[in-house]
Amino acid sequence: MPWRTRPEVPADRAEVYELTSAAFGRTEEADLVEALRADPGAWLPDLSYVAEGPDGAVAAYALLTRCHVDEVSALALAPVAVRPEWQRRGAGAAAVRAVLDAARGREERLVLVLGHPEYYPRFGFAPASAYGIRPGFDAPDEAMMALVLNGSASVTPGTIRYPAAFGV
Repeated sequence: MPWRTRPEVPADRAEVYELTSAAFGRTEEADLVEALRADPGAWLPDLSYVAEGPDGAVAAYALLTRCHVDEVSALALAPVAVRPEWQRRGAGAAAVRAVLDAARGREERLVLVLGHPEYYPRFGFAPASAYGIRPGFDAPDEAMMALVLNGSASVTPGTIRYPAAFGV
């Protein structure tokens, strides 16, 4: 099924909160999005994307926010959420591809994700440790991944610094 993707608009905010809560079965990830919205150093409004279902309702959501590797700017992909009834049908992948394309258009260099090692490599993610990048907390090496954008020749190694809303 082809998914229509687009940047989130203010009218989507309540729907994004509801779908993120439904996708995770709790509100913590939806509350994270709200906390990131309130952080001017993290929130990048043009890197908050939705995929619409056939009825035009928001079916999936993918968010990139500003983070750093030591002092070098990077992006964090989190959360990615899909309404339960649309999971495993490509909506989440469409939202992820769209937001990554938007990051490429901004000439961003690096995206980091702590996620399922069997899912994110399809988008080009590889273990962050291969670039000398590590989180500042314990995480399985295969789950902490990086994607180098726009053919960046070099990536600065270091420790990931997430926005305060992540609580790490």
